[in-house]
This record gives sequence, structure tokens and C-alpha cells, in this order.
Amino acid sequence: MTAAAFDRLLALVQATGERGDAQALAEVRDAFTALQSARDAAEAANEAKTRFLASVSHEIRSPLNAIYGYAQLLERNDGQGALRAARVIRRSSEHLMHLIEGLLDIAQVESGSLKLSRDTIRFRGFLEQLIDMLALQAEARDLALVLDCPPGLPEFVRADQKRLRQVLINLISNAIKFTDTGSVTLRVHYRNELATFEVIDTGIGIAPEDAGRIFAPFERLAAGAEGRPGIGLGLAITQALVRIMGGDIQVESTLGVGSRFIVRLMLSQPLAPPVEVAGPGAVIGYDGRARTLVLIDDDPAHLAMLAGLLEPLGFLIETAGDGATGLALAARVQPDLVLLDVSLPGMSGWEIAQSLRRRHGPGLRIVMLSGEVEASVGGGDGGPANDMFVMKPFAFDALLDVIGQQLRLEWLHSVPADSPAVTRATAPAKVLSGPARAHFAAIERLVRIGHVRAIEAEIDAIAHLGPDAAPVAERLRGWLDSFDLQALSRFAKAAQSDER
Repeated sequence: MTAAAFDRLLALVQATGERGDAQALAEVRDAFTALQSARDAAEAANEAKTRFLASVSHEIRSPLNAIYGYAQLLERNDGQGALRAARVIRRSSEHLMHLIEGLLDIAQVESGSLKLSRDTIRFRGFLEQLIDMLALQAEARDLALVLDCPPGLPEFVRADQKRLRQVLINLISNAIKFTDTGSVTLRVHYRNELATFEVIDTGIGIAPEDAGRIFAPFERLAAGAEGRPGIGLGLAITQALVRIMGGDIQVESTLGVGSRFIVRLMLSQPLAPPVEVAGPGAVIGYDGRARTLVLIDDDPAHLAMLAGLLEPLGFLIETAGDGATGLALAARVQPDLVLLDVSLPGMSGWEIAQSLRRRHGPGLRIVMLSGEVEASVGGGDGGPANDMFVMKPFAFDALLDVIGQQLRLEWLHSVPADSPAVTRATAPAKVLSGPARAHFAAIERLVRIGHVRAIEAEIDAIAHLGPDAAPVAERLRGWLDSFDLQALSRFAKAAQSDER
């Protein structure tokens, strides 16, 4: 009971005693009823919070256990099975990132700060990609995953691609999770710029008592939820995103028969198709003099990771674990850019940024890194001294975009394996003929089964074919080191079919 509620109730009781009339007694009863409702609401919210914390704990611990376990296996086995471990660690990390993004999405929706973009999407290709992404998940449960759309769909539509993908993945993943036998179907209709997406399953269905609360945050189905992972955020986020995009979502369900979720969105068509340009290969360096970067973070693993990513590109890297060391280091090496964590022992990242700005002026570029959403609006009283802010976890390509923008770098890219530039100049005829063809055929076969050591042996064999083979072998090793097996496969296939 709040102090104001207690004072009001006390005043009513005193008035009842003084007046002794029915009106005062009725007001007392109303006050008690209101307090009872407030107490019930608070208890319900507390129970929802408890269920949410328990679910989040489980959802976090499962991928963390996989990451921790495979990291220990790599240490024990001297790196054997690295490819499989890398895949599991990456999938588990993505699961954690999606969980965090889901929580942030809810916070952004509630605060009204979520912003939408307008992307041009190749419609059918976008839908087929979704089905391909979730096909293995459906196959693991022995379910048929079907895409049902008419041939007359427009080639391009405009929408927020990330949010539309998020909505459909949430619905399809949910359908797969709650379907034990049968199929899950994504059916799409489009007419007069109105797109209708139906996700139909033959699953457990939704009980009538659950139908009214399935879109509430942290709520899970009473029937059939046991043993099925989730924290009850997917449908809440989905409904919020659909409404923000100006659409509507409905559900039709029969318990024990299946469910149908229907999403309607206005997706306009672009006036002209986009000009598509093939993307460049991976960044392998930059043009011009070597740039010096100072990394300031109290997490040694994070510093090692950043240094491992940036040093091969030609950056001169210096690291510090606290603000005082970082300031002294910057004064000594005069860096071009500082990557600075916000949460540090002693001086905060914002205080360090202010000191760096005062000492080095606007020529020094300062990029803040943090896992805290609130930190993105931090800074001193005179305004933030940093030039940009990057949220953790971040994609390496996104960080490179920020660094390139701040330092005005011209990146050097590798040539993609399927690019027309992979010709005699980059893969000499002598290398791609005769004995080498057998090695490329073996590489293509070994990529399919993920036999990394055998692929490495085939690359070594190619390198020994002669001096012209060295550049090709080096490129193949680069793809293998970065686990870009798709590029390896494309190159090996092109090498075999190359007629010279």
C-alpha cells in the first residue's frame, strides 16, 4: 500500500466514524476494492517477472554451456574439430544476440524509439531465403516446410527488411516449435499493394483461455509448452512490429488441430527496379600509410579479439586495460583513432574521451564501444567528446565501416571466387590444368563433408605444383583460415570447369 493510498483510507475511516453515514462506508469499500485490485495486479506482475527471469536464465545458460564446452574441447584437443566448434559457438552466440535484441526491441517499442527503414526487397527471393534458413529446423522435427505463393508476386517491394524478416521468422519458428507432426506453411498473397502472410501449422493449437494473452510479453501457452524453449517474447515483439509497420495480425486456432497466424501489411512497389552491384570480396587491407589504433578496454579477451581482427589488415595496434594507461599510451604513440570502452575501472570511458579530446584535439577520432543501451546517450556536460558509438556485440564488417568512415580509408578487397576477375591473371592456366584439377575436385568433395585437415593437405599439394601455384594456394588458405568454405567450393568448381 502506498503512503497516499494509506492516507486516503485513514481519512475515509475517520470520516466514517464522524459522519456514520452510508456514503462514507461506500467510499471505504471502494478504496479497499481499489487497493485489492492494485495488490492483485502487482502480484501478477511479480509472478510474470519471476517466470521471465527463470526462462531467460535457461535461455542464456544453454548457449553459454555450448560455447564454454566447445571452447574447453578446443583447448584439450589442440584445436582438433575447430570447424564444428566454430559453427556451434557462432550459432550459440547468435542465439544470445537475438535474445538480447529481443529484449531491446521490447524496450524500444515501449519507449517509442524504434525506427523503421525503407528497403527495396526482391520479394520471392526474400521469401525463399526465409524458408531455406528454417528448413533444417523443420527437418530436425520431421516436418514439411512449405512456401505457397502465386506466380504473380511483384519482383520488388519496399519495406523494413530486417523487421519483416523478424516477424516472419518469429511466426514460422513458433509454428515449428509447437508442431509435432505434419507441416508448416507460409502462404503469401499480394493485391493492390496489400501483402497477406499466413503461417499455417498442424500443431497443438491454442486453448481458448490462452488466445487472449498469447501476444502479452513473457506469457507462454499453458498447454504443450513444457520442454519447448522460449521466454514468451516472440509473439509480443511480432505484434508490436506489425503495428509499428502499419499492419494487422490475427490468429485463428483449434486446440489439437493447428493454428493460422495472419499478417497484413501495405508493401508498395518501387517506381523502378534497383541497380544491383555485385559486392566486393572480404577486406584484406587499406590504401596509404599505416594507421595507429589504441584500444582501451578492461577485458583482455575483448582486446585480444579486436587486435586479432585489425592487425592482419595493417593497423598498428596498442592496447590498455584502464584509463590512466590509455591516456599515457595515447600521449606516447599519437594514435589516429581510439576504440574506447564505456565501463572501465576508475575513470569512465566518457571521462577518458573528454581528456583525449582536450589533449589531442579534433584530429583524433574516438569511437565508444559499449553493451549498455543507455551509454549511447552519455557524455560530459559539454556534450559527448566521441565521434561515434558502437553497440556490443557488433559485426566485424560494421566496425570496419565505422573505422573506414572515421579515418577516410579506401579499403582493399579480395576478389570473390565467382567474380569475372578470377581469370588467368589471378589463377594462371598452368595451375588450373593438368594435375591441379584432381586436387580441386578433391577440395570440392571435402568441403561438402567439412574435412578441414584433408582440404589443407590438398592446398599444400597445389602449392608444390610450381611457383605459379603459390598465389592460388595462398588465396585458398585464406578462405580456409576464415572458414569461408563456400568460396573454396566456388573456386574449386570454377577451376575444374575452366576451359583453356
